[in-house]
Amino acid sequence: MKFSIPAALLNRRYLYLWLGLLISIAGSQMQIAALFWHIRILTGNPEPLALGGVGLARILPIIIFSFIAGPAADTLNRRRILFVTQTAMALVALILAILTFTGQITIWYIYLLTAVQATAVAFDGPARQAMIPNIVSPEDLPSAFSMSSIAQNTGSIVGPALSGIVIVSLGQGYTYFFNAVSFLAVIISLALIGPVLQDSKKSGIHLSAAMEGVRFIFTKPIILSTMLMDFVATFFASANTMMPIVAKDILKVGEIGYGWLSSGQAIGSVVAGIVISQVQKLHKQGLTFLVAVIFFGAATILFGSTTLFSIAMIALIVMGAADAVSTIIRNTIRQLNTPDHIRGRMTAVNQIFFQGGPQFGEVESGIVAALFGVPAAIISGGIGCIVGTVLIVLKWPQLRTYNGDEHLQAKVLID
Repeated sequence: MKFSIPAALLNRRYLYLWLGLLISIAGSQMQIAALFWHIRILTGNPEPLALGGVGLARILPIIIFSFIAGPAADTLNRRRILFVTQTAMALVALILAILTFTGQITIWYIYLLTAVQATAVAFDGPARQAMIPNIVSPEDLPSAFSMSSIAQNTGSIVGPALSGIVIVSLGQGYTYFFNAVSFLAVIISLALIGPVLQDSKKSGIHLSAAMEGVRFIFTKPIILSTMLMDFVATFFASANTMMPIVAKDILKVGEIGYGWLSSGQAIGSVVAGIVISQVQKLHKQGLTFLVAVIFFGAATILFGSTTLFSIAMIALIVMGAADAVSTIIRNTIRQLNTPDHIRGRMTAVNQIFFQGGPQFGEVESGIVAALFGVPAAIISGGIGCIVGTVLIVLKWPQLRTYNGDEHLQAKVLID
């Protein structure tokens, strides 16, 4: 297959945003990996519940504020929202760095600041996701989401790998400081993009506007089923939280090995994203989506079963590739089936599913690991992922036969 520049990157404004995200995500992923390692060191022992607490701190603000963030993204200027949220996240990272440098950091400061940053994320996600269709054409949306996946996962490779190197060579605090600096990349890209037009129909920032987004989703079974699939898969197959314990106590590797394990899924995701970015038309999208989720669960079982670093890396790479395929397809389905004036609210509700699955999964993994051990937590999660997928398909069989080509053609003609 001859390689060509993805269509979305030919759009100058999307290119600026993509480059900014590429840098910023690397910093954010470096901080997340460093936070888990920091908690492991602060507690002094393998404490699954302490690690799972990070997931709780990251998801509660998203659940609380997403219903406000959705109407905000549909009422206020999405680009301006991103300026505020990106600045807020940079300040939180800087405070983490200062507390660590001065020796005042505690696990409770980590929980608190993680929650503050998650509040900014709650507003950032809907505004950013809803803005992408405002700067690229409908036919280029699959390319845009493929490239967004590549940015996310390239950052997820570089970030965790760098976290181990930075912790060893410079110290824990520099992982947070470098993340604070990385947010400047997105802020600069937003300045270069210039004004972004969006639907002038204003929803208002109130509960009834948020509920309109919920009602819309329930009228679209293809959107609702993909959201539930996303939640179930990530809830039961959340292996990342246990990564410090797997690395240090099961696979017997240090900071560098931990960094590479944390990057494993991202490596597979980048490869899958590059392949999909070269596909002009992705047929049988529903079936492909379902197969990808099943592979994700099976690879999770393999990861939880092995004591070999090489097998663990292979399993993580497969998990990442499968997750990238399902993410690109479900994001395209949702955006193409949602009008612009309600896109922020749809994305906000989806954010609860997308973020809630892995974050609640971290808590679930911590409890199961504390009771039955880390391998049991990971293996049972993979099994739960597969079982949940089968149950959702039985409830919404149209998901299996969804193609998407006809809808895309109709969307292009209408626009």
